[in-house]
Amino acid sequence: MTESNELSFVYGVFQSEIKNRFLCIVRINDEDVTCYIPSSCRLSNFIDMNGRSVLLKPVITPNARTPYAVYAVKYRRGYILLNLAESNRVIESQIHRRLFHFLGKRKSITHEYMIGNYKADLFIHDSRTIVEIKSTLAFGESACFPTVYSERAVKQLKEISKSLDEGYRVCYILVSLNPQVKKIAINRKVDDFYRAFRECVDKGMLCSALSIQIKNQKPEIHSRIEITI
Repeated sequence: MTESNELSFVYGVFQSEIKNRFLCIVRINDEDVTCYIPSSCRLSNFIDMNGRSVLLKPVITPNARTPYAVYAVKYRRGYILLNLAESNRVIESQIHRRLFHFLGKRKSITHEYMIGNYKADLFIHDSRTIVEIKSTLAFGESACFPTVYSERAVKQLKEISKSLDEGYRVCYILVSLNPQVKKIAINRKVDDFYRAFRECVDKGMLCSALSIQIKNQKPEIHSRIEITI
């Protein structure tokens, strides 16, 4: 049975991923509906999605290909956020919490701030601090990042390295979409990324790891978790 709330979320039952990696089939009120799934990799690589309850968000973009986007999936006793981009909004909205006191004064903050060729997820003007936010999805108690090579992520680290040389402060925040993850390890097997990451750390880049939970259908920071390099 489909339910809704003031945010117009609905519930469905996941049926299958289809050939297009951003599309899936979800059963809503006994009808199979093609939905958008905001993941660049096949979720079946991580978890058996078939038959799981999913939280769906209506797509309000004009002329959208699908009526709903998969927002979260039921896992154990709760729901896990599947929209990686949402973690940036969560951090931005909660960055004034005491949890982030190590970043210093946080009165003036801009998102998607350009510094040369690099676009920072957040920029704290008070302390000239760049905040880079990356999300990871894992279904055990530990996760690694990144899971695959990303040329874009390596290029970002090279730009971050230049910014560190120019006197900017940098904080690299890893976000687990699964609140049951207790630690995240930087993946040494992705050589180019690891070397670039290590170089930035050696220059003074701060690192932090957090988990997100969905509470009352809204994502929020759950806890700080261990990060190993």
